[in-house]
Amino acid sequence: MTAHAETLPRVNAGAQIAALAFAMLFPTLGTWLYFVALAGHESMRAGYTVAKLVQFFFPAIWVLLVLGQRPRWASPRKRDLLAGAAFGGVVCAGMLALYFGVFAGGDYAAQFREALRAKLADFGTTTPFTFFALAAFYSLIHSLLEEYYWRWFVFGQLRGVVSLGWAVALSSLAFMAHHVLVVSIYVDDWTVRALLSAAVAIGGAVWAVMYHRSGSLYGPWAGHLLIDAGIMAVGGHLAFGAA
Repeated sequence: MTAHAETLPRVNAGAQIAALAFAMLFPTLGTWLYFVALAGHESMRAGYTVAKLVQFFFPAIWVLLVLGQRPRWASPRKRDLLAGAAFGGVVCAGMLALYFGVFAGGDYAAQFREALRAKLADFGTTTPFTFFALAAFYSLIHSLLEEYYWRWFVFGQLRGVVSLGWAVALSSLAFMAHHVLVVSIYVDDWTVRALLSAAVAIGGAVWAVMYHRSGSLYGPWAGHLLIDAGIMAVGGHLAFGAA
């Protein structure tokens, strides 16, 4: 998915920086709202829906209506898909090997399982079938939406106001931030939290560089999809396949 844009009159630098600051901070605020503040409440799913709608509609509204840019989407290239899939496949395989080879069946997994089941219940996900539907959505669709948001919009817009290195770093750290909240729900150990959060930031940086070099979201999406599928496989085993 390569974005080419016809640029029309743009807003001033201050407004652009404010929009980027909002885009980098809002996902963390939204995650705190539905994942922490509304946990266990009936309004949790409504909060989740509103937060996601705001997050994913904001870039389109800003680019199309405020910046006056007209994206045109190109076909993916095989080499981009292969590069993204190779990265995602290696990470996914390592994650599954670590889980099934070290953690599955242990005390750490048991502690994680209860928190996971409680959170799935908040989403109305209480059966293997509903979990499979949730896993398919996150792996196939949500991963693409996140690439559109973090790489195409946040990273892509940051390249216009800071250097490439800073654009990679800032977009990846912002991408990591809301994952820190999610990880904190399940993991008490600060060392493990830091390692998992750093892994998310590194993944974001890799995908930003892939997008910068290729101009295509399909490579990053392929990697993101496989990693999310691996995470969901672990979650499904914990919630429904483990004792």
